[in-house]
Amino acid sequence: MSSSIPAVISCGGWIRRYRHVPSPRLRLVCFAHAGGSAGTFRAWPALLPQDVEMLAVQYPGRQDRFGEPCVDSMEPMAAGIAAALPPFLDRPVAFFGHSLGAAVAYEVALRLERTHGAPPAHLFVSGRSAPSRPRPSRNLHRLDDDALLEELSALGGMDGQVLADRDLRSVIVPALRADVRIAETYRAETGPRTGAPVTAYHGDLDASVEAADVRAWSEHTASDFAFRAFAGDHFYLQERAPELLADLTARLDGAGRPGRAA
Repeated sequence: MSSSIPAVISCGGWIRRYRHVPSPRLRLVCFAHAGGSAGTFRAWPALLPQDVEMLAVQYPGRQDRFGEPCVDSMEPMAAGIAAALPPFLDRPVAFFGHSLGAAVAYEVALRLERTHGAPPAHLFVSGRSAPSRPRPSRNLHRLDDDALLEELSALGGMDGQVLADRDLRSVIVPALRADVRIAETYRAETGPRTGAPVTAYHGDLDASVEAADVRAWSEHTASDFAFRAFAGDHFYLQERAPELLADLTARLDGAGRPGRAA
């Protein structure tokens, strides 16, 4: 495995690729948290097997999509991503989503199953309660900028430089607010379950979601389910990336190889 961080390769619109693999056995598609971007996962390819290609979803309104309007509801977000993925479906795909990204990944998986007839090889969800568990809306997306950033900084993952720089805050807050609105207003359809195996991850010190609510993702798959907790808070994956990706890789072992089910 290489230890360098590769340059991003834009695949147009929603998809970014940090390491091109000429003939991958599998592609891992990553979905970031509210306020996050494709760059959240820029160091991950070095922690993945050489035959796994990693793609990251770039939500509108940030980084190289800064000039585009933010998306603030689930339907256009999930539909847009699902429409962008077919060129990459010549290989098995697995999804990883953290926090808001877990819900988006799940909705994209359901749409691809409906249109292409096959589930992802695996769905990894992290730091998010299952869609079947009610999430009391705090209407954070309606707060003013200062209050919104203060509330979200309590979860960790907010750069102190951003909080102190008013000009920088004005750049990132619109995308952050749109993402939080999706997270707070999302309601899953009752009934549909993915056919993909699901693994749910949780930071054992995450005050934003109970472990039991993360375990409830078992209700949303017609296949196998697993749960694992890591030491850390809501953004445990920043410090635990090697452990997390070792676990993820082990669960993908064999997927996409000849003679093995994907």
